[in-house]
Amino acid sequence: MSLSRVTVTAVRNLHAVTLSPSPRINILYGDNGSGKTSVLEAIHLLGLARSFRSVRLQPVIAHEQPSCTVFGQVELAAGGHSNLGVFRDRQGEFQIRIDGQNVRSAAELAESLPLQLINPDSFRLLEGAPKVRRQFLDWGVFHVEPRFLSAWQRLQKALRQRNSWLRHGTLDKASHAAWDRELCHAGDEIDAYRRDYIQALKPVFERILSELLELDGLTLSYYRGWDKERPLSEVLASTWQRDQQIGHTQAGPQRADLRLRLEGHNAAEILSRGQQKLVVCALRIAQGHLVNLAKRGQCIYLVDDLPSELDEQHRRALCRLLEDLNCQVFITCVDHELLKDGWRTDTPVAVFHVEHGRITQTTTIGSET
Repeated sequence: MSLSRVTVTAVRNLHAVTLSPSPRINILYGDNGSGKTSVLEAIHLLGLARSFRSVRLQPVIAHEQPSCTVFGQVELAAGGHSNLGVFRDRQGEFQIRIDGQNVRSAAELAESLPLQLINPDSFRLLEGAPKVRRQFLDWGVFHVEPRFLSAWQRLQKALRQRNSWLRHGTLDKASHAAWDRELCHAGDEIDAYRRDYIQALKPVFERILSELLELDGLTLSYYRGWDKERPLSEVLASTWQRDQQIGHTQAGPQRADLRLRLEGHNAAEILSRGQQKLVVCALRIAQGHLVNLAKRGQCIYLVDDLPSELDEQHRRALCRLLEDLNCQVFITCVDHELLKDGWRTDTPVAVFHVEHGRITQTTTIGSET
């Protein structure tokens, strides 16, 4: 899978543009503030109908413009192509179209265009709250396990009902018992999918990390969100009074976490920024390998400011790993010379210069076949 055409209108400071990217490596370079990251943001908008830079939509839409749009033509791994479009306006309205049909669910969009983002905020995967790591985990499970979304939706509905009852006592005993059963069934199903996924992810992550960094003793483990020795039904019964006091459910898959530890300590407290970046890259590249196994190369990578905090050796190693994914990659940097020689001679590499929101393709390296 790759984007063969991207049309962006009224996204931040970008002038209206249609890009024809390389199916493999795309480098966008320019000064800080030139609009490089906005290109990645536009592609992210196309894949998820939201920005990765702001929870508010207002800053994403260009000044004095009522709305923004992004269109893309996706070349499918199995042959043929698919057309995607996302429209957002300042009132929060949005429209998603896939092959000419209106779609209400961003999940269908994510299914059509799986994106992996590596940017400065990716450090939050190590430093941030468990919610960030759950999102990382569930992104991977969603793309390799077709039954996950249904189970996740059932879990969210059961949690909303149970938490409402805990706060307001609006359910009778029979209804309360029924929603607890649904929460437990969905929770056990999700836990099983997550455990299978982590079992597949760990050896790939360890192999990739070893190619980037010598880091003995780093461990990746999964906490499911409740006592591993007890069924969820028993835990919910034992914490019922406490849950009622605080007004929400404490135990369950909504509290799951991934734990990265080094020598018994939280890895984020010990690793340097450069090491953290490489660990995060290894996790996200490992996810890409699993998605490629399940979906035949359908993952697209957005990498913002790749050279930052990495020396030449680690830059080259990271470029090689991204190249070996055999998928489409968009990379931003200030100085493209730092990345120009990081690829094999037969790998198609397109280079774009971004200046004051204008994008110009400057050169193509390697074979475009």
